[in-house]
Amino acid sequence: MAEAIPGKEGHDFVVETDASAAYWHNRPTNTLPPPDMMGAYMRNRPVPGPRVEGRKAWIIGGGIAGLAAAFYMIRDGGMNGQDITILDALDVEGGSLDGAGNPEDGYIIRGGREMNWNYDNLWDMFQDVQALELPEGYSVLDEYRLVNDHDPNYSKARLMHEQGQIRDFSNFGLTKSQQWELIRLLLKRKEDLDDITIEQYFSPEFLETNFWFFWRSMFAFENWQSLLEMKLYMHRFLDAIDGLADMSALVFPKYNQYDSFVRPLVNHLMARGVTVRFGVRAYDLAMSVDGNARTVTGIHVKTKGEEDVIPVESRDVVFALTGSMTEGTAYGDMDQAPILERGRHDPGQDSDWALWKNLAEKSPVFGNPAKFYGDIDKSMWESVTLTCKPSPLVERLKELAVNDPYSGKTVTGGIITFTDSNWVLSVTCNRQPHFPEQPQDVLVLWAYALLMDKDGNHVRKPMPACTGREILSELCYHLGIADQCEAVAANTKVRLALMPYITAMFMPRAAGDRPHVVPKGCTNLGLMGQFVETSNDIIFTIDSSIRTARVAVYTLLGLHKQVPDISPVQYDIRNLLKAARALNNNLPFPGERLLHRLLGKTYYAHILPPLPALEGPSREAAQLDLRHLLGRRRHALSAIGESFEHIRGYLKSQK
Repeated sequence: MAEAIPGKEGHDFVVETDASAAYWHNRPTNTLPPPDMMGAYMRNRPVPGPRVEGRKAWIIGGGIAGLAAAFYMIRDGGMNGQDITILDALDVEGGSLDGAGNPEDGYIIRGGREMNWNYDNLWDMFQDVQALELPEGYSVLDEYRLVNDHDPNYSKARLMHEQGQIRDFSNFGLTKSQQWELIRLLLKRKEDLDDITIEQYFSPEFLETNFWFFWRSMFAFENWQSLLEMKLYMHRFLDAIDGLADMSALVFPKYNQYDSFVRPLVNHLMARGVTVRFGVRAYDLAMSVDGNARTVTGIHVKTKGEEDVIPVESRDVVFALTGSMTEGTAYGDMDQAPILERGRHDPGQDSDWALWKNLAEKSPVFGNPAKFYGDIDKSMWESVTLTCKPSPLVERLKELAVNDPYSGKTVTGGIITFTDSNWVLSVTCNRQPHFPEQPQDVLVLWAYALLMDKDGNHVRKPMPACTGREILSELCYHLGIADQCEAVAANTKVRLALMPYITAMFMPRAAGDRPHVVPKGCTNLGLMGQFVETSNDIIFTIDSSIRTARVAVYTLLGLHKQVPDISPVQYDIRNLLKAARALNNNLPFPGERLLHRLLGKTYYAHILPPLPALEGPSREAAQLDLRHLLGRRRHALSAIGESFEHIRGYLKSQK
């Protein structure tokens, strides 16, 4: 359901577009570009008119979504920064985009950010935010391009096993039937995947392939989580699928997520008068109800244990974060395992989930938060930040790195995943320094694991029961330096973060479990973050959080400007062809040589992946491809029959 605002002549103007809902073509009524187009023409700034005069804005949550809401209210909505207040239960902005510490106590980051070129909302915002280390007039986007355009990202040790051996990661390792499993998933309708898990759909053998190790470790999917979310990820990153193996599809910030994005954005907002109130937990909203219309009249808050109600006028606007993926984080260190203080099935009223819980009790339009927070054993994993001085760990890292770790350039190019790890452990070293004031002889590494209920291969305990020293020992074992662990520990500080809801957004769900950005009937309330419904976008990215804030702002302020749908890369024939090649383990897919025969000397020859060398003339190669497709008559009839069975099965599943 797209978000709409009242328009002229009885028509609603659609803010949140949905390119998958209808065929778009040029006609007199289509004055806007295609819904998924993002380009210079979309850079128009709407004239807000009198709609924002006298309005106040309250933003609950100072993470990237809340900061983006303030940004878009100012840039596109014409609001004064002095009329915008951000309420945050923490004592620092950024929410889950954190980064802190020092070399003496150790640095800590609960997560990291992998991005690609078509994070259109992220780049739209940060092209107008001043970079902290460049001259006036140069943006965060300018800085990002400067870093990545001159330092390509890739990995030379994406998968490892057998205590330090690099595992062949040159292809996905998919059989023909496993390739078909993925293709069938791409063809399925979103509406048919409610409450279905990944392991319910895929064969057990699929979940042992290189593809699944690439996918689950890069995006943090668990086997028991939502098949629908995996499908949406496939569409969103179809253009990047041939760069998953070596991670050449990714771009990374210069520093950690807090220093790269939060600090410059907060400076931008503070310079325009935005107010941030820390230590304020908003746990409920007072509402007036008139028929189907719901209007926020007050915000219930707790400040240092004292309860209060912030009054909200009917023309004011409220933007609220639903849920939190880093709520209830338990911390540990070198000699202390984290102690989880959250209930297994209910986070309690004194948590970042309280607001959504209380909203959901008012009306089903606010969704079903228990679907996401109700089983932390299925949404939890642990991350590890290592502050390293020279040691055998650093020397081992140099052998696996693209560039010298101290060079300031790409190091591992993303995570290295140990495929025979009982925990599914991964480790990465991004460009150094990872913090602006980090000493030259210090490296900051980050590691995480997906399975929290399995004993380690070396340390016979589940990861949450381990101290930092024990987790470091497990890492050294998988890197093949277990005998040097004591020397590593003497020069390494470890900080732990056990996060009970870190993949709660991936929990199996059905239509209605997540509320829309502007729930039906709400006149002055917009919801943001990782637990709201959008047309086609994914979750667990900076870009998706920014999108939700942007949709909410444009809708509530009545701006005649669309938020483009996800980038149309999934429809590009070039991406479809190279994806087919990647899924076929980098070999020509069935019929590819025939395509070369048909298009090889035409204008469209360039859309085809180059063919590997093949003895004999191209005509013979095409004939070989044809024989490969058909084989003997008996095999041809069998293949045709199998295809009809696939089609019939697919059609039956649509009934």
